[in-house]
Amino acid sequence: MVFWLLGISGAGKTTLGIKLKELFEESGKDVFLIDGDFVRDFFDNDLGYSKEDRAAVTKRMIFAAYSLSKNNIVTIVCNITPFEELRQFARKKLNGYNQIYLKRDTKTCKENDVKNMYKLNNGKTEIVGIDLQFDTPINNDLMLDTDAQEIDESLAAIKEFIQKKYENLLN
Repeated sequence: MVFWLLGISGAGKTTLGIKLKELFEESGKDVFLIDGDFVRDFFDNDLGYSKEDRAAVTKRMIFAAYSLSKNNIVTIVCNITPFEELRQFARKKLNGYNQIYLKRDTKTCKENDVKNMYKLNNGKTEIVGIDLQFDTPINNDLMLDTDAQEIDESLAAIKEFIQKKYENLLN
């Protein structure tokens, strides 16, 4: 099964993904986290930030998630995933796909800018939500307003979602 955390840069995907991974590890599950930054780094940043390059990175992540989940490894993906057609592609290709949308205001992300993504890339690359369209996700399994929730509240909501849908997965 795959838990795909998506949202604009700074929405909390990696932070929540790491915490979710820890929950699965505590339950004795085989789990792997795929993060967009890690994937880009693995491929020596061979792709840029255009719409086409972002789509290619996301497709790499979909394939990695497919491979891991086929081997019964709980997979957590943290990726902006700005394009609805790629979300639909992931849902079609991945059994047990769970789309978790972390909704956060661009202004808040720019103010917090934990990774300095907005500060360092403004005017250099296309930034999703500013220069490049972020399609509003239309088929979420769970939506979290990370402007209104603390990390622990968001994690608790994900845990509740998992327990309702998969009963004993986190036991």
